[in-house]
Amino acid sequence: MGKITGFMEFGRVPPERRPPRERINDYREYYQPWPETQAKEQGARCMDCAVPFCHMGCPLGNVIPEFNHQVYLGNWEQATRTLLSTNNFPEFTGRICPAPCEGSCVLAINQDPVTIEYIEKEISDRGFANGWIKPEPPAERTGKKVAVVGSGPAGLAAAQQINRAGHWVTVLERADFIGGLLMLGIPDFKLDKDVVRRRIQLMSDEGIEFRTNCNVGVNYSVEDLLAEFDAVCLTGGSTQARDLPVPGRDLDGIHLAMDYLPQQNRLLAGIETPEGQRITAEGKRVVILGGGDTGADCLGTAHRQGAEVVYQYELLPEPPVDRPEQNPWPQWPLILRTSGAHEEGGVRDYNILTKSFSGRNGRVEKLHAVRVDWVAGDGGRPQMQEVPESGFEIETDLVLLAMGFLHPEHDGMLSQLGVELDGRGNVVVDQNKMTSVPRVFAGGDMVRGQSLVVWAISEGRDVARGVDQYLMGASALPPTSPA
Repeated sequence: MGKITGFMEFGRVPPERRPPRERINDYREYYQPWPETQAKEQGARCMDCAVPFCHMGCPLGNVIPEFNHQVYLGNWEQATRTLLSTNNFPEFTGRICPAPCEGSCVLAINQDPVTIEYIEKEISDRGFANGWIKPEPPAERTGKKVAVVGSGPAGLAAAQQINRAGHWVTVLERADFIGGLLMLGIPDFKLDKDVVRRRIQLMSDEGIEFRTNCNVGVNYSVEDLLAEFDAVCLTGGSTQARDLPVPGRDLDGIHLAMDYLPQQNRLLAGIETPEGQRITAEGKRVVILGGGDTGADCLGTAHRQGAEVVYQYELLPEPPVDRPEQNPWPQWPLILRTSGAHEEGGVRDYNILTKSFSGRNGRVEKLHAVRVDWVAGDGGRPQMQEVPESGFEIETDLVLLAMGFLHPEHDGMLSQLGVELDGRGNVVVDQNKMTSVPRVFAGGDMVRGQSLVVWAISEGRDVARGVDQYLMGASALPPTSPA
């Protein structure tokens, strides 16, 4: 460990965020530079526990005490090598991962956990700035060709690992940008797109081919896909959004979050929205339905677009500030979390069920809702009950549905390939990540369901190993350590 008494001497001090009133005027990342002295002190808080539960919390099995120790010593290059040994993209996880490792930090039993996520960001930023993170093309090529369908974090991780095994990799992306939700879903103020472009350029320099506007099953047939490649890896994500089938849903002004967020990202990339299709919160009363990360992304974007007022409603109860007894360490703490967007304003409310929308001239003007209670039902499972006479309405000009995702889209590629689906609509794979169709593999949210960026990277690494084993009979690619 770095400093034996570090956890007693130093409290948790993450990087400072720019003032909310300042940052809502732009789309730049909101963290201030982290002084090296402060970062090293945070590394010193890691106790190098006899049983480091942070490993259990991290789906990648990151060797967290080791890179914390190197940060404390100021050995940033060694810290970079240690972090990259298990994590393909620490510049992403250090910015947008909710850090399940911190929830399992032993220090979190009775103190604030180590700032693992921010340390990852600092290591990766220094790694790029100093040239320690650079292209590493394989020394030899096998001659095998692999297609990776989908360029989100799972697809990029799979592509990089498969390429490292010496196979030729082509990434097929149906959108006009490589990066999936990293480019078109997550706002720039959380993940600057130059960070994504930098990684894609590095992977291109490693020999990976990227094709945009290539929609398998639409403008590129599955027959051509299977004929061109020796193996196929499906990493298209869980993109079928959960909708809200209530009266008035068809009114103009009600949109899915993933119809709203990509527009702003495209605008910042210099791509204008076609006339009459622009969704903006400027000067509007906005209601966001959904209390998760996507809802918070909508909240921060609406602030920057100049919304008059923003309400964020959640169907479930407000989480407690501290861990409840039934949610003990080292489980992921189910507590109230405040994102940067929430610091910037808006009204959060819970236990709200939307019943309908109403409006005039085909445009939404009001949301009608009731309050609900959650009571123990059969077997202790919570059941929702409407609170009598609790109905209310709120005037709104824009409603954003950010209620999560159900499963991958079935029409097109999946139905044409004929892969088996489970009861939730996700793709079924075996222990090597192969689907029911020979030499077609799958990983990420397409298999797990909606999940975290760190799980997507872990899944991508696993599916790469499965592809390599299939093509070569064995694989030297490292397995990930399941959380």
